[in-house]
This record gives sequence, C-alpha cells and structure tokens, in this order.
Amino acid sequence: MKKLLLYTFLTVTFLFFSFPVHSQTLQEKIGQMLMVGMPNSGSVKDTLIADIHDRNLGGVILFAYNLYNPVQIRNLTDELQGHANTGLFISVDQEGGIVARLDEKNGYAETYSAYELGYIFNSEDSTRAMARMMSHWLLDAGFNMNLAPVVDVNVNPNSPAIARLKRSFSNDEYRVFEHSSWFIDEFNRLRIATALKHFPGHGSAVVDSHFGFTDITNTWQHRELDVYRWLIQDGYSDAIMTGHLFKRDWDTVYPASLSHYAITTILRDSLGFKGVVITDELFMRALGDNYGFDETIVATINAGTDILLFNTNIYNDMSLTRYVIALVTSKIDDGIIEESTIDAAYDRIMALKANRVFTSAIVDERSAEKPGSFQISNYPNPFNPSTTIMVSLTESQEINILITNALGQVVKNISSDYLRAGVHSYRFDAGSLASGVYFVHVRSGSTVKTHPMILVK
Repeated sequence: MKKLLLYTFLTVTFLFFSFPVHSQTLQEKIGQMLMVGMPNSGSVKDTLIADIHDRNLGGVILFAYNLYNPVQIRNLTDELQGHANTGLFISVDQEGGIVARLDEKNGYAETYSAYELGYIFNSEDSTRAMARMMSHWLLDAGFNMNLAPVVDVNVNPNSPAIARLKRSFSNDEYRVFEHSSWFIDEFNRLRIATALKHFPGHGSAVVDSHFGFTDITNTWQHRELDVYRWLIQDGYSDAIMTGHLFKRDWDTVYPASLSHYAITTILRDSLGFKGVVITDELFMRALGDNYGFDETIVATINAGTDILLFNTNIYNDMSLTRYVIALVTSKIDDGIIEESTIDAAYDRIMALKANRVFTSAIVDERSAEKPGSFQISNYPNPFNPSTTIMVSLTESQEINILITNALGQVVKNISSDYLRAGVHSYRFDAGSLASGVYFVHVRSGSTVKTHPMILVK
C-alpha cells in the first residue's frame, strides 16, 4: 500500500482554492462562523445558495440523505463551492462503522468502526489503511472537513451515544490517542481538516445528548482530557467539537458547548488549544429542551466558540443564516457580545481554511498543461464480480484509465483515448481476480487521480 501511494503521489503537489481576497464586514465575519445542513431541492436549497453567495456562509454539512452516488456528490460539492466568494468548509461525519456518510449504500464501501480498529485489530497499519481509503473518498467527493475522529474514551461500556455504537477506539486513553493520531494524519496528508469530538468527553455519559440533557458530573473521569492534551501537545490545531455535556463543577448553568469555563478556561487556556472550536449540532434536545435559541447562540459565541453547527439552513421559515447574523449584530450593538470576539473567531477560521481548503485536482507543478477536471466513481462498491467505473469529464481531453492491485501491479488497461466532456462508463469484470482493494488510476496529461474499489468474494 505504501509503495502504491508513493508511486501515485511522487511527482504531485496540491493546488489550493484561490478565492478573491477582500475586506470582510462584520456581517460577513459572522456568516463565516456558521455551518448549516441543507435539503436536496426546492426553495429551501435556493435559500442556501443565497446564504452562500450573499451572506458569506462559512460552511455546509452534508448528511446521508444528501448523498446518492459519487458523481452526484462531487457535482453537489462543486456546485456549492461555485457560489462561494470565500471558500466553504464542506463537512461530513466519516468516522467509520455506523457513522459513515459515504458507505456501501451510495457507491463506496462498508467501513470498520473505531471499536474494530482499536479493540480488535489494534494496529497502526489497519487504522491508517482505513483512514487513508476514507480520506481519498472525501478528497474525490469534494469534502475538505471530516467531523472525526471520535476521541472519547470508552469509560462507560453502555454509553448509548458512544460504546453501543462502537464509536470509541478504546477504554484506554493512550490507545485512543494513538489511533486518533494515525487517523488524523491520513486526512491531513490530503489537506482535509479534522475535528476531535466530543469535548470534554462523551464516553462516560449515560444519556445521548441527541435526545436529552446529558449530565456527566458524576461519571466523567479526568483522564478523558488526556487525549486532547496529548494531541494538542503533539501539534494538533485543526478543530475540536464541543459536546452538549453538563459538568456542574465546571459550570452550574451551561453544558460545555455553551460554557466559557469549559472552552476558554480549560480548552484554550489550560490545554493550550489554538485552533477552531466547533459546536456539536445546536438543535439537539440536550439544548433545545433546556435553553432558548437566542440564548444558545449568545452563550455559544461568548464561550469562545468559532463555528456554530446546525442540521438545517431554515429557522422559523426563514434563512437561519440571515436570522443569526441579525441576532448577533444586534447583541454586539447592545454590548452583550464583543466585536473582538467575532474578529478572533473569524481569524481562527480563516487560518484553518488557508491550510485546509483545497482543490481536489492533483497536478504536477512543473507542467504548464492544465487539463479539465475529472471525477471517478464506481458502483457497486464493494463488488463481486463486476462493477461499473464512471469517469466524469468537465471538458474533452486525452484520458488514460488503468486498474492496479494493492501492490501497484497493473491488472487491466481500461482505456486510452480522447474523450468528449460528459460521463463515460466502463464495465470491469474481476471474476478472475482475488478479493482485495483495487485502484482505478485516471491520467490526463500530468493530472492523476486514484479511486479505490473493494472486491469481495
């Protein structure tokens, strides 16, 4: 596998999105602090496009119901980025296992859970291989942020949100640190941002914060912070997601996601985190049943949060982005939120975007040739014994397509021809091949893209 990656990426470098640089107004800075979900069509999607283009929305999160197949997904992410004046964070939850938005249902493959990687395999090679495969999926699909890994320590083996869903690498904090480090590294190699979750630790909770107030005062263990401490000391600076987790000895009113003590005093001042803080989804019942919407927004920002995450772009039948921008602007005018707080959040967001917001094209920097972009997908994946490979071209160009095994050996030359713009399909019959991971390589000039496929017999 390492030989194959070396072969594939030996002469290539990444190009970054080049968006116009302009002075940002206060309202545009607030827009950058918001990440919202989206419907699939209709006037609500039109509202999202307006949020992106006119209100400087900072990010979009996509869920399984948005994602049909690899070509559709890439077309969607390209469409969203095409409306942005400032490059979007386009995020997804791709932990592996049950929480994996790209999976066998939409043209990818079933993935191992953190539990399987940490408890059963417990090897660097296995964790890296799984993260590497998923990172390439995200790269090809146009995502630049993965809301993963889960770094919760498996303190409570019956925790409904973590242990029961096999989302934790281990009940040993150092093992969680190790596997998280390997996972993060594979995504960062492709300039994909990650987000550790759920600070300060959901692994001991007896309630799922999706469904109700989650008090960890009597179950939380201090060692749950060790994973964050070690990762931060190791140079981690992407993003950390705060959980809606109430800890009375830290804050008698608010859970960690709304708590100045949790975010500023503990996470930033004590642990030394300099990166982006993002909330868990803000319409979860842990908040909705206990705090008003406006109160939640104000407390979250004053706590030191940078990105506010929502599963929708609509609030009270109007643009959620427009509502929040107006609300925060009024609270600044009233002296309830300091404008400097917005400036600091904006600066952290833009620093992360400068490092992680990328184009998916992989180009030889020595070549003056700049062919049109192309996307690769296959369906089904995993497959047995055949699958359809689809190559989507934005313009006509000379294309070479071949398939290799995990050792980099060519098993089939698919095509070498001048192709018109559009989607081209090729049937690949692997009846004579052994089970395993195979790779489609598509080359146009000096541009190379690689797509993994899994043959299961």
